Amino acid sequence: MWIRPAREGDAEAVAHVHTESWKTTYRGIVPDDFLDNLTTESRLSQWKRNIRSGEKDQILVVAEQDDGEIVGFACGGKEREGKLPYDAELYAIYLLKEVQQTGIGQQLARHVVRYLHSLDMKSLLIWALEQNSACRFYEKMGGIPVQTQQIRIGGQDLAEIAYGWDDLALFGGNDLPRQLND
Repeated sequence: MWIRPAREGDAEAVAHVHTESWKTTYRGIVPDDFLDNLTTESRLSQWKRNIRSGEKDQILVVAEQDDGEIVGFACGGKEREGKLPYDAELYAIYLLKEVQQTGIGQQLARHVVRYLHSLDMKSLLIWALEQNSACRFYEKMGGIPVQTQQIRIGGQDLAEIAYGWDDLALFGGNDLPRQLND
């Protein structure tokens, strides 16, 4: 298993991980009909665009197995809303069900955090559905609940919680001086 920056040609695999992880992670939280209609194709153009954009203040990394299969990804960049006092945001972290709770999520998140720190970003925010079991992961990594809000998905109102790190260097005991490809 290795973590690397996403590149041209990865969009379909990233879209697959995105949709499949939603279907397994959010079943029982998000309406079934919404999840049942998610497809790799419906997310493909979004991920092609993200990979092509090459924006310097954003990063998308993938977890790739030895056989070349992408089983997870994480992305982050500048905080998007400007409502809370954080300058960086972990936008997404998704893993296929069979590789969850194996340490890959920590590796992906730390790669994103190290990159954001290299851009001189100092604090971090991530939003998660309150019923998502990943909330325990964010707490284990040192995140503190800082705000909640309502979000509408599939016609249902759901609670979303923001976890914050006032000091990016405190994310999960991160060793920030390490380089991206370590």
